[in-house]
Amino acid sequence: MSRTEDVFIPALKDKKIPLLTLDNTWHRLFTQTEPTPEITKLEGELNDLLKQQGKLNTDTKEIRALKKRLMDEIVEMMNDLGTKDNKKAEKKLEENKRLIEECNAKLETYGDDLYDIPKKINEVNYKLMLATMETCYEQIQENNEEITEISEWVEAMRVELKKKVVIKQQKLKRNQNFYTYMHSIFGADVINIFDMKYNVEPLTEQETKNNAKATEKKDE
Repeated sequence: MSRTEDVFIPALKDKKIPLLTLDNTWHRLFTQTEPTPEITKLEGELNDLLKQQGKLNTDTKEIRALKKRLMDEIVEMMNDLGTKDNKKAEKKLEENKRLIEECNAKLETYGDDLYDIPKKINEVNYKLMLATMETCYEQIQENNEEITEISEWVEAMRVELKKKVVIKQQKLKRNQNFYTYMHSIFGADVINIFDMKYNVEPLTEQETKNNAKATEKKDE
């Protein structure tokens, strides 16, 4: 285990970490991002270990059931041997004893494997957790950087928009002044002719009234 991994051990002590490949929510993480080659590799290792553990448990149960059946048969045969000479029963007795020894040997081997395999599962699951955290936090950091960039762009655009709105208002005001002064000097009929020539939208009715008032005040 690397020093980077060792750093987390004290902090994660007594913290329950689920078996990740059996956790549906863990799989949903990778609808948000692609798993790295390391994560894919560790996922395969963990699944293989879990399959081994499951097979060992199943085989152990079957061997114990077989051993019990063989021992029950021996008890029955011992009763028969006590009442009569039965070579067939003796042969069967020896065969059962041999099979029981084989069962015991397998149970001992499987017991050692079943003792070791949880440790291996925890180690691989721990590595998979670290790889998952690393990938997710890298994505979170990248997203945060983009969020910051977008926020800065939006703020800059907001400032620029305010500037543009002010400039627009200034331009509208200047156009209004142009029309007001020209209407005052030349009158609406003349101005309308030039509006058509320069393809300019004519003033609204209210704007025309305002210009007329301005002209009247000037004549007074």
